[in-house]
Amino acid sequence: MSRNILLIGGNTGIGLATARLLVAGGNSVIAAARHGGPLTELGIPVQPFDALAPAPLELPPVLDGLVYFPGSINLKPFHRLSAADFLTDYGINCLGAVSAIQSALPALKAAPAASIVLFSTVAVAQGMPFHASIAAAKGAVEGLARSLAAELAPKIRVNVIAPSLTDTPLASPLLNTDVKREAAAKRHPLQCVGDPEQTAKLAAWLLSDDAGFLTGQTLRPDGGLSSVRTF
Repeated sequence: MSRNILLIGGNTGIGLATARLLVAGGNSVIAAARHGGPLTELGIPVQPFDALAPAPLELPPVLDGLVYFPGSINLKPFHRLSAADFLTDYGINCLGAVSAIQSALPALKAAPAASIVLFSTVAVAQGMPFHASIAAAKGAVEGLARSLAAELAPKIRVNVIAPSLTDTPLASPLLNTDVKREAAAKRHPLQCVGDPEQTAKLAAWLLSDDAGFLTGQTLRPDGGLSSVRTF
């Protein structure tokens, strides 16, 4: 069944993989992003969206789903993180999502059932050095999702995907040599880094009726990093 799905961001990585899956599945997809780019090439209408200066969105009267992709990887020792660093990460990851959801809420409420998918990080569940600002911001996203899942039930489901390091342009500085890639893979019990196509399938599933009994959850495609030890 075709659905009206709003993507916030989505021109690269997991977002672009999700957009391709949704379009291939016959869904009616619209997007809000900093620029058109690959989304426009897929035939998806794109309106401007800046996570740090969000404005109300022009949307259809009914939306069946929303996925918020904007994120950041700002890795620094804690003593070098400024208040501006924390505020920027919080703005991109949490406040941008808040604005998008508030804009879309009337259209989501008009659907018989709807789904919101947000993104977190393994660094919330698994403490990691140099992740203080992004882990704090994404921890806020997980708290937001659980609160909204309670407030918007039963018609609107809200869930979170919290990947580990995934092979995307955002993560490219961490994977741009064979040595870095091998070291990153070895940190995971499954001995590999994340595949954006696999995570996109999880996002598409959360939007579907097959996930109709799931809300308020954080799903962790993280190679076992947050929960498994193999040594």
